[in-house]
This record gives sequence, structure tokens and C-alpha cells, in this order.
Amino acid sequence: MKNIIDYRNIHDMVKATIDRNPRKTAYRWILNDNGDTGSVTWKQFHEETLAVSRGLLKLGIRKGDRVAILSFTCYQWVICDLGTMTIGACTIGLYHSNTAKETEYIIRHSASKVVFVEDENQLRKILEIRKRIPSVKLVVMMKGHYSGPLKKWVISFYDFLKRGYTVSGRNLALAMDKVRPADVATIVYTSGTTGVPKGAMITHDNMIFTSQSVRNCVPIDESDETLLFLPLAHVFARVDIYATIASNITLTFSRSMETVITDLKIARPHWFPCVPRVFDKVYTRVTAAAEARGGLALFLFNRAFAIGYRRSDLVLQGKPVPFLLRKKYDLMSKLIFSKLREALGGRVRFCVSGAAPLNPAVARFFHAAGIAILEGYGMTENCSFTNVTSLDNLKFGTVGRTAPGVEQKICDDGEIAYRGRNVMKGYYKMPKETAAVLKKGWLYTGDLGMTDPEGNLVITGRKKEIIITSGGKNIAPAPLESMITSSKYISQACVVGDGRKHLTALITLDIDNIMEYARAKGIPVTGVHDLDENPDILTLIDAEMARVNAQLASFESIKRYAIVPEFTIEGGTATPTLKLKKSVIIEQFKKTIDAMYDD
Repeated sequence: MKNIIDYRNIHDMVKATIDRNPRKTAYRWILNDNGDTGSVTWKQFHEETLAVSRGLLKLGIRKGDRVAILSFTCYQWVICDLGTMTIGACTIGLYHSNTAKETEYIIRHSASKVVFVEDENQLRKILEIRKRIPSVKLVVMMKGHYSGPLKKWVISFYDFLKRGYTVSGRNLALAMDKVRPADVATIVYTSGTTGVPKGAMITHDNMIFTSQSVRNCVPIDESDETLLFLPLAHVFARVDIYATIASNITLTFSRSMETVITDLKIARPHWFPCVPRVFDKVYTRVTAAAEARGGLALFLFNRAFAIGYRRSDLVLQGKPVPFLLRKKYDLMSKLIFSKLREALGGRVRFCVSGAAPLNPAVARFFHAAGIAILEGYGMTENCSFTNVTSLDNLKFGTVGRTAPGVEQKICDDGEIAYRGRNVMKGYYKMPKETAAVLKKGWLYTGDLGMTDPEGNLVITGRKKEIIITSGGKNIAPAPLESMITSSKYISQACVVGDGRKHLTALITLDIDNIMEYARAKGIPVTGVHDLDENPDILTLIDAEMARVNAQLASFESIKRYAIVPEFTIEGGTATPTLKLKKSVIIEQFKKTIDAMYDD
């Protein structure tokens, strides 16, 4: 276990890696489907970071000022982030999927003085709200050039950097020297599943401790390479950036969420962070494709996973794998499992899942194929990292033990609380909200849980989401929703029933798998729009819901369901990390829900 080094600030932690490995490739970015990439060494990365710092100082940005970044995950995001924090200013991350209204709220609330935007598409949002964000002195386009009428307010990244050339090394050093561990490095706004977003103030020490803690808990090596496609406005991805820096790992940036599958094959990472929704989609696509092929292909697929599950169970129990089973597994690994591993680049040793619960069935599926998924737990307010499973303590349905230096307690009502150097300073400009979650040094998460005999944490639900039926039964919806979406034909589920006599669910269909099923069965489907009315498809979904109900007690069972359009970020029913905004969904589909309770 490596020691936690108490650096003075984030820049000092980064500089330690740079000084040891100036010529090593730090970052890559993919240019096209042919696999062409651009790259920088640690030395070049540091020089470009300090160029951003100089540019901000030239604009009059000082310690404590806020600087916003509105962009998809990319290399420029990272140098703007570190360049801001290096001089003691504070980074405000904005999701590239944020609407103009959401963007306006965060910029106004944080009183950001500079906004970095990725390109013209993101610039349009800023121009739309320009008159309502008076704190913004300048907008900098990271990619492309602006040719509109506001040339004094919007400049290119090149012009921004050029302005900083006149800032002396002495003035830069003076600004850097003032940054201390307790200073706020970034304000990370929660994605807002309920109410307005709250800005968690993350200090330099929070990030320094957590980055090194991740390195200590996750089996990463300096020779590893990783791929990042998660949004950097979310603290999960930010911690990943600084953990890879602390570990001297080369990181490649994906081009977009649409190109992730191709980019995985180009980058060939040894591991990568991800959210459960992506693993769910891979699982359903792979199993549906096998069923569609049928015949010998399906027989081999099922045989391979039968062998894989047997081996997986023995490995997780710490038992030896018999010689004959090992040989069978090796054969199936070459015939079947290798294709899944190649789809992930061919070198993946493990993946890290976070930001939402991972379906245990999906985790078991990947492990059977030789890919371990380490599941972590955390929240914005504790740098998204308190617990994680490990290769020698992989137990599906749990999020593992706490990281060294992090204290955990389960309160009398089941709520999980934490104390440690990863806990935020508080919510920006929100003292009441801060007081509600920070008490005597403990962060109260709002999540419910328990520990198993081995000390692994099991998340059982969210306090605010507990459904209390009119009969007085308390039910956590998350496990039920996970069971429902384990069906390859159901994409999302929102279980409701608070104050009602029984539970119902809003579900969305996995269109690709449903269409594949329809073709295989010769079911006439004229288009996506009539899937939820086709009697054969409804019979299929009825059977899937009956399968779920057969595993539940009567009071937990889903009495009725309704098929609705997909819950999306654009539609306001999902967060940028694809968590469901349940209050919005319940309000938006109120008539549909009421109809399910109409006898």
C-alpha cells in the first residue's frame, strides 16, 4: 500500500509526476477511425497548463475567482481545469448536455468570470444567455474561431494563450505559492435528481487525498493505459484524471459517446471507468445477438457461459478450479469470450463502475467472460470515492470495503455516513443545505445500507426514494428496478407507489433487442412507434414482468406497468450520468401513473 503524500496543492502533486517522467506520453486523443492520434508528454502538458494559468492572470483572475468550463471530455478541459486551480482560482464544470437554462443557473450562482467553451455549438448557449450572466468577463473557444460581432467578449484559445505571454514567471510563481490544502479547488454541481443543483466545494486536500486513495485501492500500474469518455463535469471522471496523474498513467480521450466502441479498439486500455448503463447495454446486445444467431452459435454461447459461471463461482469463493474445467474454460475463452474482450480493446484487465448501482447479474456475466468489474461507491460530496471492491474481494451486489483513511458508520435508521479527508467543505452559498448533511464532521449521504460479514457495504436504497404504500409497507425501489432492467428487452424502469395500495412501474423498451426478437419470430412490426401496441410484444413484456414478480413477495410485486418513451438527458428525465430524475418522471407521467391505479 502506497503512502498518502500531503502535497501543498494539486499542482504540486501533478508536478511530482511530471518531474519524474517528463518525456513519457501523458495524454492522447483520437483523430479518426483509422486510429491516428495526437499526444503530449508530461513536460508539454505542464507547459500548456501554465500557459492557461498565465492567460487567466492576464485577465485579472485571482485566488478564489470562479472559471467555468462547458465542454465534452477532452484534453483542453484538463489543461483549463489544472491551469485554473494552479493559481488558486476555482473550476466550475458544466455538462456539455446542459441546456441554456441550466448553464445560466450555474454560471450565475457561481458568479463565474471566465467561461471556456468547446466549440460553436456550446458557444450558442452562452450567447443565448449573455445578458443574464453579467459576471462573465470573457468567453474562450477551445476549438475553432469566432467571427461574430462580439469579438471583444469571445476569443479563440490561441488568442487567449497569447495574452498570457507577457505575464512574468515571478508573478505566476507568487500566485501559485498562495494555494493551500484547505482552499477550494473546484465547485462540482450535483446533477440535480431533485431540486436545484447544489455546488459541492471540493478542496485541494480533498482531491489530493482521494486521487492517491484510488491509486492505492485499485490495481493500476504505471505501464497501464486507460480511456476516458465520462463527463469531466462529474467528480467521478475528475478523480479519475488526477488518480491517473498521480499514478503516471497514459490516458486517451474518446472522441464522443457515439464513438466509444471504436475508440476502445483504438486505445486498447488496460482498464477504464464507466457507468452501469453502458455495461447493461453491452450485456443486452451480446445476449440478444447470440439468441438471434440461434443454432450452433447459440448452443456454444450458452455452453461457454455455463462453464464461465461455474469457474467464476469457484474463483469468487477462493476455491481451486479443477483441471478439466480450466481446460474447458480456456477453449471457450478462445472461441467465445475473446470476442467480448476484443470489443473492449483486447487488453482490459478490469473495469471500474460507479455513479449508479451495477446490476449483479451483469457483473457476473462479465466476470464469467474473464472481465472483472470493480464497483465503487461515493457521491459528489465525498469526491465520489469511499468504497470499492477489489480483485481479491469481488462480491457482486456490494460496493466493497471503505478506503484506508475513510470512516464509515451505519446510523440507527440505516443511513450511511462518512468522515475523512475526502469530504467536501460544504455547499457553495447554501449554509442550510450544508448543515443538513454535515454534522460533527460526518457526511450523511441519504443512502441506506448495511455491511456483510466481510465488511462489504451493501446499498439498500435511498431514504428519499423509499416507497411507503397505503398499507404501511416500506419498499426500496432500486433493487426492483434492477431486477426489471435485467431483462434484455427492458431498458429503463421507474417503480412508483408511494401512498398507493400497490406498486406499478413505468418502463422503456430496449428497441434494438425488441426489433431483433420481432425479426427472429417473424412478428410483423411496421416501425418503432407501434411496438408498445403490438400484442406479441406485449405478451413478451408480460412474461418478463411475470418473471420478476415470481421472485418477489406479494407486497413488492409490480401489479401493473406502462410502456413509455425513453428517459433521456434531452427530455429532462435523466441526469448527465444517466440517473433517473424520478420527481420529474412522476410529474411528467402523472396521467399515465394515475391510469394504472384506475380500477
